[in-house]
Amino acid sequence: MATGLALPLALAALLGTLIGALADQGAFTAWPQAVGLSLLVGLAACRWRLVLLLSMVALVAGQLSVLRGGELPDGLTRQDLAVEGRLTSVVREGVLTRLTLAVSDCEPLAAGLPRCDRLSRVRLNAYDAPVMSVGERWRLTVRLRPPAGFANPDAFDYGAWLRREGIHATGYVREAPPPARLEAAGGSIRRWALVRLDERDLSPRTTRWLAALTLGVGERLSDDDWALLNASGTTHLMVISGLHVGLVAGVALWLSRGVSRLVAPGRWRMAIWPWWAAGVAAAAYAWLAGLEPPALRAMIMALVGLWVASGRHAPGPWQAWWLALALVVILDPLAVWRPGGWLSFGAVAWLILIWQGRPRPIGWRGWLWALVRSQLLLAPVMAGAVLLAFDRFAPAAPLVNLVAVPLVGSVMVPLGLAGWALAWVPPLADLAWSAFGTLAEGLALGLETAARLAPLQEPAPAVAQALGVALVLIGLLWGLPGLAGRLRLAGTALLLACGTLGLSPSSPAPGEVRVRVHDVGQGQLVALRTARYRALIDTGPRFPSGFMPLSTLWPEGQRFDDVIVSHADLDHAGGVEALMMEHSVGRYLAPPGSALPVATEPCVAGLAWQRDGVDFRVLWPPAGAAGLSANDGSCVLLITAGQQRLLITGDAGVRVEHELLAWLEGPIEALVAGHHGSATSSSPGFLAAVRPRQVIFSAGRDNRFGHPAASVVRRFRRLGSCLWNTAQDGAVTLWLGGEGRVEPARPAAWRRGGVGRGCLALESPAMTPEAPVTARGR
Repeated sequence: MATGLALPLALAALLGTLIGALADQGAFTAWPQAVGLSLLVGLAACRWRLVLLLSMVALVAGQLSVLRGGELPDGLTRQDLAVEGRLTSVVREGVLTRLTLAVSDCEPLAAGLPRCDRLSRVRLNAYDAPVMSVGERWRLTVRLRPPAGFANPDAFDYGAWLRREGIHATGYVREAPPPARLEAAGGSIRRWALVRLDERDLSPRTTRWLAALTLGVGERLSDDDWALLNASGTTHLMVISGLHVGLVAGVALWLSRGVSRLVAPGRWRMAIWPWWAAGVAAAAYAWLAGLEPPALRAMIMALVGLWVASGRHAPGPWQAWWLALALVVILDPLAVWRPGGWLSFGAVAWLILIWQGRPRPIGWRGWLWALVRSQLLLAPVMAGAVLLAFDRFAPAAPLVNLVAVPLVGSVMVPLGLAGWALAWVPPLADLAWSAFGTLAEGLALGLETAARLAPLQEPAPAVAQALGVALVLIGLLWGLPGLAGRLRLAGTALLLACGTLGLSPSSPAPGEVRVRVHDVGQGQLVALRTARYRALIDTGPRFPSGFMPLSTLWPEGQRFDDVIVSHADLDHAGGVEALMMEHSVGRYLAPPGSALPVATEPCVAGLAWQRDGVDFRVLWPPAGAAGLSANDGSCVLLITAGQQRLLITGDAGVRVEHELLAWLEGPIEALVAGHHGSATSSSPGFLAAVRPRQVIFSAGRDNRFGHPAASVVRRFRRLGSCLWNTAQDGAVTLWLGGEGRVEPARPAAWRRGGVGRGCLALESPAMTPEAPVTARGR
């Protein structure tokens, strides 16, 4: 029964995730009624299989609805809330402590606010926090916001990651009233193990890697560890996966069958209990690792694998694969949106495919060849999948994994676990962990060498997608049976040519400029690109934690011809340090007297240059100007491409706008709204003169300044301007000088409300010069 239902169960679970996702977008809110009616029909007709499958659909869709429904209500953004809960993660970074809290109680401190009792999991920043430990129960006063992140093309989507992890809100801990510990951490083998690990005299790398490989505490790994693993294509080795859980299960099975052979020499092959013992060991290890999604997935796959290997009424490999997928999705519906889940299931499916029908290897030579063959056939498929999922490619990964996989799986993990098993005999435990540490240092050195000789590649998304598909198809060419060798060679050459040469990142034509107002929160960063010229206007903010959004936008080693810093405020110049550390810049421009950590040339009125048929002209401040505030001293740039003009005024106020009218004749195509939409800019007289068709507000979501001001939004709406806001739309890209178009990073379905609580203009479609200018509303 179970084997025949594996595929339908998996499909029912996946259908449940689809229904839950549609309901979250408001596209199928009547799903409970539809599924309930179908269940009644199935019960009336005694179609028990249909009833079971519909129950799975309802279960998965219901879980997603509960998870999504727990997100912070809009009315509680930036309000003081009292929350109680247990800490599930604590990461210290200097004065900053990053917390994950499983919420048990939430209450707004002010009257008349919505309830937040459905909130269940939040991520918090705490500055100068008291000593906190995982497992403790705390009462905190916090300010939260719904789970969201910056939305920039080709950059990491933090908001999507939060939703995949079931985080209902993010925010920070208030200093008053101070945090209060309600309950100490209870007894936990995992916490005991981490404390004991910290007490040992081991190198920092050994301690971190032991925690990750044997206890699943990946947060112990440093940023340098993750960078090294990414660069060498070995990230999967440091995640509790089927490799680690399967190893524990295999060792437990080997020991149990050995005991069974001693106890019952004539009947040991038929004994059932060794398989149960292996299953218990796999489940116990996954539980020790915290049963986080990777460990849960690995446990389920290992248990199903043990069932298949036992050969007693077990399903075939493909039925087992579908059954494992169904169980993972039913227990963790968010797994469908996690790339790691599909990568692991895809790897197992490919291994089943390339070994199906082949005889079992014999002897050590046979097993060695099986390992090499599996790795060689797996490498292009997994490299392509990683390119498709993450837009990165580690050229060294195939060869590195040939050594790293058996070294970590067959030597280092057993040594690490042996140290825990011998923890009651410290000399033996230290011996095992010392050997582990020696191998860890050697492996790290090898990974560093490989990454240096064959550096990590992060191609443009168009190239990454094409190359990723090509690599997957190459893997299929060599893995599928029955294909002629010449066909495989010719197909490989053709696919590589198409993948590397067929697509290239789009660049503007001569006379055209691409303007991208990046989503960097409350700040400004505008990237300009012509056919052979690249510049930035402002560099985005730097937050109190030290985080600079600019560091997430491009891989290291970019080249910018010019960087124009409108003024030295941190929301405009905060990313200069990241530019200095990670990229090269031909020329920095800034208003005279700007306090920046880099040498600059004066950005003053009259400065002009042309690149690829596009004109750039500085309109403000005048040379020798004195007595200007930092905002009114902003560098103002006018960009002209053909008949279309873009004006970027920084934080300049009304007084400067009046002066600019002498330089501007007639309407302009686009305007980056002054001072993020503050009421100190965008005066009625100025707007009446320039009448911009497209207006972009570079503002942070739920920012404390209320930008853009409602009065400013209304002024633009009366002009018929089409309005965009990075807080809602994500990065906004304009193409000027050619066909002319506007592209927001976020689809319309993502937006919640408009500028100034009800401005309809945010829902205006992308405009072209031929299209009529309208401001549509709700």
